[in-house]
Amino acid sequence: MPKRLDIRLVAPSGYAEDRSACQRGIERLQAAGHTISGVDVIDRVHLRFAGRDEERASDINALADPSQPLPDVVMAICGGYGAIPLLDRLDYAGLAARFSGASCEFVGHGDFTVIQCALYARAGIGSLHGPMLVQDFGSNFLRESTWRHFWQTLQAPRIEMGWACLEPQQDLRVEGTLWGGNLSALCSLLGTPYLPRIDGGILYIEETGEQAYKIERMLYELKLGGALEGQRAILLGGLGGQRVSEYDNDYDIESALDRFRRVCDVPMLRGALFGHGPDKWTLPFGARGLLQVRNTGKERPEATLSAFAHRTVTANEGSQQGTAF
Repeated sequence: MPKRLDIRLVAPSGYAEDRSACQRGIERLQAAGHTISGVDVIDRVHLRFAGRDEERASDINALADPSQPLPDVVMAICGGYGAIPLLDRLDYAGLAARFSGASCEFVGHGDFTVIQCALYARAGIGSLHGPMLVQDFGSNFLRESTWRHFWQTLQAPRIEMGWACLEPQQDLRVEGTLWGGNLSALCSLLGTPYLPRIDGGILYIEETGEQAYKIERMLYELKLGGALEGQRAILLGGLGGQRVSEYDNDYDIESALDRFRRVCDVPMLRGALFGHGPDKWTLPFGARGLLQVRNTGKERPEATLSAFAHRTVTANEGSQQGTAF
């Protein structure tokens, strides 16, 4: 059983359309013994967002207030769109000072990727790429593997994930800083001071609902924009939701990835469970990771990813590791 935690809800992107899912998620977390705060963000609606830009930014900036105790977890309720307009409004200096040495963890995925990148690049704050209130903890059927892995990642000093690669791979053993998230969110930060430049990184990427040619185009954007320089491996999570038309002439996601592999000198691995799918691991953004692939002669080589500390780095470390493009 996980220890009892104080979980603060934030809504930096879209509003929660499914209120019953919100209630289910809150009730499940409370039933596990956790305290939930920030529930007022669930009722905020402005256009397609969970409140005005200044309101949503204020939810995060409030965490920099030294007179208020930090929660154990800051959890995004859902994704969508809306986080990128907040980036110029965040108090990075205040957040860096408040989180230095703290054990509070941000968690989310999808559009929340831009917040995670900005916090790391500008304030040296690590986070967790993992489940959110609505899609995951509030789903009709709670996935035990998602639930269990989230609590394990929060509390264990080291976690390990294993999977079978979807394509043949050479033997591989690389160490590096884990980082990444949603592909379109990462591309939206190219050329800004909010995308970290991480040398020796293990980059993880996921996306949903985008056509194969858009996936290929966005991968090229990362490559041409310099984001893949210095990366030691690329992990591809869920990339589902494509439709293949007659015009595509059998060009699908497999074709797109195969074409990109020919121009990418970084090993690309598929099969890891993270992203928008119902079953997901929690990946620590900014943690040190060890990735190994063993080609045992099987059609699908075995891969393992070990992640070590997932604590906030200092502001100085963040400025060195998170220099923007």
